[in-house]
Amino acid sequence: MNIKKELVLREIAGENVLVPCGKTVFSDNGLFMLNEVGSFIWKILPFVANEDEIVEKILAEYEIEPEKVKADVDNFLASLKNLEIID
Repeated sequence: MNIKKELVLREIAGENVLVPCGKTVFSDNGLFMLNEVGSFIWKILPFVANEDEIVEKILAEYEIEPEKVKADVDNFLASLKNLEIID
């Protein structure tokens, strides 16, 4: 999947946070908080072709119901698209 903005995943005060860097610092004011699965998704985004592949990788890594994973991935990716982080 294509990441359009320069963001770096960091742990700050025990929280997983996407921090703007490069030119993104000037266009985005703020940090993006991620939970454990959101951080996992962020780390694999450059290496997956589609949403189904993300769901498969999450199911292989975590013990979560497939329907819940699908819904959560849909919501997470929709949020990233709305923020114009991915296309």
